[in-house]
Amino acid sequence: MRRRSISAATALAVLFSSAAVVAGAAGTAAAADSARTLPVKSTGDVVVDGVHRRVFVSDPESGKIVATDYTGKVVATVAQLPGVAGLALSADSRQLYAAVPGDDSVVAIETRTVTRTARHPIGAGTDPRTLALAGGKIWFGYNGDIGSLDLSGAEPVVSLAQRPAGSAMVGAPLLSAAPAAPDTLVAAEADASSGILEVYDVSGAAVTRTALGRSGSRAHDTALTPDGGRIVAATGGNALLSFRTADLSPAGKHPTSHSANAVAIAPGGTLAAGADASYAPDVHVYRPGVAKAVRQYDFPNTGRHTAGDSLAPGGLAFDPSAGRLFAVSVNSEEVYSLRTFEGPAKALPKLTVNAPAKAPRGKSLKVHGKMTASLPFPAGTEVAVVRTDAESPKGKSLGRKKLGAGGAYSFKDTPYSGGKVTYRVSYAGGERHAGTSASDKVDVSRAGTTLSLDKNDKIYGYGATVDFTAKLGKTYKNRTVSLYADPAGDGKGRKLVKTGKVGGKGTISAKVRLTRDTTVTAVFGGDSRTAPKSAKSWVGTKVKVSTTLTKHYRTAKLAGQKYHYFRKTADPLITTRMTAFANRSELLSLEYYYQGHWYHLGEEYFALDSTGVARVRLGGKHDTGYRMRVRASYLNGSSGDTVNSTTRGPWKYFIFTN
Repeated sequence: MRRRSISAATALAVLFSSAAVVAGAAGTAAAADSARTLPVKSTGDVVVDGVHRRVFVSDPESGKIVATDYTGKVVATVAQLPGVAGLALSADSRQLYAAVPGDDSVVAIETRTVTRTARHPIGAGTDPRTLALAGGKIWFGYNGDIGSLDLSGAEPVVSLAQRPAGSAMVGAPLLSAAPAAPDTLVAAEADASSGILEVYDVSGAAVTRTALGRSGSRAHDTALTPDGGRIVAATGGNALLSFRTADLSPAGKHPTSHSANAVAIAPGGTLAAGADASYAPDVHVYRPGVAKAVRQYDFPNTGRHTAGDSLAPGGLAFDPSAGRLFAVSVNSEEVYSLRTFEGPAKALPKLTVNAPAKAPRGKSLKVHGKMTASLPFPAGTEVAVVRTDAESPKGKSLGRKKLGAGGAYSFKDTPYSGGKVTYRVSYAGGERHAGTSASDKVDVSRAGTTLSLDKNDKIYGYGATVDFTAKLGKTYKNRTVSLYADPAGDGKGRKLVKTGKVGGKGTISAKVRLTRDTTVTAVFGGDSRTAPKSAKSWVGTKVKVSTTLTKHYRTAKLAGQKYHYFRKTADPLITTRMTAFANRSELLSLEYYYQGHWYHLGEEYFALDSTGVARVRLGGKHDTGYRMRVRASYLNGSSGDTVNSTTRGPWKYFIFTN
C-alpha cells in the first residue's frame, strides 16, 4: 500500500516543465511520455523531491529504496530496510524518512547523497508502515494506532498509542497531511472494509480528534488537498471520493475508468486519479474546479498477456511544479516501470489539417482545419503555418492564423513549386493546453520533360565496354542526370555509374563494362517546376566461350578449315571453358558432313564446374573418313540461368582415320 504526505517543501520549490508536443484525441494520450524499468519487486510508496529532482520508490519485498532522476534512471539504492513501506519528505527536502516495519524503526536518508543518516527505533513489535509530517513531528501508523517521532529536541522522542478511543482500526492507518494545514492529520483504515476516517488536531501535546466518519470501504490511497480542506480517498470504486475535513461529509467524486487505487494532488490543486484498469485508461488528471478529466493515460502492454500494464496501488506522485506526473506500473510478468508524464494538467489538443490531394502549380488553393480540446482555448488563440516544398526545404512561414468558431481556421496559398508541398500547422501550447502540430500534403503539378537513353536491345560480347548516352529535354533549373547499371543475377540492385549535369546538347555519357545482361537507367530527379523522369535501356551480354580438342595426332587444312585428325582407336577429349555461374551447363552439339551438307548428329547438356570448365570424352565406335564438327553453346534459360544472352561458340572440326 502507498503511504504519502505532502510536505511544506512543495511550497518552496520553483520548477518549470515543458509541454508534451503531440497530436491525438482530445484529452487522451496513448502511453506515457517516457518509461524506464525499475529494479524492484514491489512498491510501497512514491515520493518526489523537487529540489534534487529525485523520485524515491520503496520496495517492501526487497527491503530497499530506489532513487531515480526525473527520466527514471536509477541514481542510488538504499538497501537493508526490511519491509520498507511509507515515505515522507522533510519540509526543506534534505531528509527522506522511511517506515521500516521489519526493523521497528523510522530511518532518515539524506536526499542529496541518498545515504542513510539515522535510525530511530519505535519500539519492539510496533511494525510501523505509514508516515506523514504534521505539527512539527513525524507521524507513523502501526497496528491499528498512530504514534509520533519528535526530532526537535536534543534527543528523539517517541510517543505511541496517541489515537483517541472511540473506534477500532485494523492494521496500520493510512496517514495524510498538507502544508497549508500543518496541524491537521488524517487517518484512514487501509486493512478493513469498515473504512473508518478520522481527522486529528495535532497542534498540542495530546492528539484531539475533530471528525470521525467512514469512507465506505478500505482505503488504497489518500491525499489532502493543498489547503487541507478535503481528503480524497481511493477506495476501489469507479471514482475517487472526497470528504470535507471539517466534518467528513461527502464533497464530490472524481470518476475513474475502473477500480480506483491511487490519488496524487499537486500544490496547485491538480488531481491525478489512478485505477486498476487493464483495458481502459489507468490515469485520469483533473484540473481544480473542472469536473471532467483534462487528460487520460492508458498504459501499453509490455508483458506477454493481452492486457495492458497496470498501475501499482498508490503509484502516483506529482513533482512540486505539477509539470510532471510520475506513475509506477507493473506488467503481467511482475516487471515494474516508472512512467513520466510531461504537462499532465494541460489539455491535449486535437488538430486537423485538410488540403486538396492535388493542385495545379501557380494557382490558389485552400487549406482548412480545426483545433479542439477538452478545455476551451482563450480568445485570439493562433496557430502557425509553415509551407515546405522543393524551393523551401527548410520551410517558409505563412504567418499565424486565428481560430474561429469551434476552433476552425482556414487560409489560401499559391504554391509556385511543384511536387509534394507540405502545410504544417502548429500550436505552441499555453498555460492550459499542450502544444501540438499536424500536417497535410498536396501533390502540385509540374511540367513534363523528355529523357532518352540509347543502346536499347543491343547485344554485346562478353567484357565489352559500351558508352551509353542519355539526352534530357527542357527543364526549369535542374540539369543533373544520374546513370545506373543493374547487371542481371547479382542481387545487388542498380549501382551508380555516373551523375552530373548534361552538356550543351542535353547529353551525358557513361561507360559500362558488360559481363552480364544489364539494365542501364537514366534518372532525372526533377526540380520545383519539372517532374522527375527516367529512361531504361536493356542490353544483352554474351558469355565468353571456347572449345579445345585433344588426343589428336595432327592438324591440317581441309576445305579451308583447320581439322583435328584422330585415330579411330582414340577418344577425342572436348574441353569447354565458359563464363562461370552457379549451376550453369553447356549445350554440346555434334554434326557430320555428307554430300555437301552438315547434318545434326546429336546434342546434350553438360554441367560446368565452379570455374566454368566441362570436359567430355567422345567415346564409342568411330567411323573413318567422315568430316565432323562440335561446338559448345550457352542458351539463356536452358543452360540453368538467365543472366547472359544466348551465345553460340565456334565450331571445332575433326575427322577419324585408320
